[in-house]
Amino acid sequence: MSVFGDLQSVRAVVTGSSSGIGRAIALELAAAGADVVVHCHQSVQQAEQVASEILTSGRRSAVIQGDVRDVGKLDQLVDAAWAALGGIDIWVNNAGVDLLTGDKAKLPYADKLEALLDIDVRSAVLLSKLVGERLAEQGRGSILNIGWDQSDRGMGGDSGELFAAAKNAIMGFTRSLAVSLGPEVRVNCIAPGWIRTGWGEQASDQWQERVLQETPLNRWGTPEDIAKLTRFLVSPDASYITGQVINCNGGAVR
Repeated sequence: MSVFGDLQSVRAVVTGSSSGIGRAIALELAAAGADVVVHCHQSVQQAEQVASEILTSGRRSAVIQGDVRDVGKLDQLVDAAWAALGGIDIWVNNAGVDLLTGDKAKLPYADKLEALLDIDVRSAVLLSKLVGERLAEQGRGSILNIGWDQSDRGMGGDSGELFAAAKNAIMGFTRSLAVSLGPEVRVNCIAPGWIRTGWGEQASDQWQERVLQETPLNRWGTPEDIAKLTRFLVSPDASYITGQVINCNGGAVR
């Protein structure tokens, strides 16, 4: 009897998977039976902990470190991922810049835009092209990108404008890349809504109330919600789904 979302004998890479949504995705893919490459930029200790959890579950894992902003080294990053598990079947572009917490929240508008375009857009596009070529050559594979549910309907404020510019680019790119790489490779995108990660955990009472008011399911989303949808979309059970941007947002429409 087959298990829904089964990923036995599948090899996956999740960029930016040392914490947050990426960590949840890596662990969920491993729980489904996949061997998983954990990627990080600087958080090596955290990434090794994720890999250790995967190994404990009985799956293979490895950690690769690399700055996705360094275009000249993206080939090396992809080579390292392929070598770590002897090939790759699934690639999840989750790495993104955090502009809502920490020092980067204080950056000028133009610098925030540059960071988003470098990490959330350019790196995801170029990695998708590199990975897509390899997956197409082997005749199978799946690429998953991360968008944002409010980017195509709008949210006021600097952050809303900036994230809309970046994530709309990725969502449109996903649709086009799916056409380019079909039928061998499927390409989809998840557009998360209000997910309780770093910023959500420290958001003000006003924001906590706003999230609940805007979300028909009356709760924050969790990284695990995104991870479970990822598991389905990259699995054989989603074999007739490509070029789609799927909201995971508790039904929010505002």
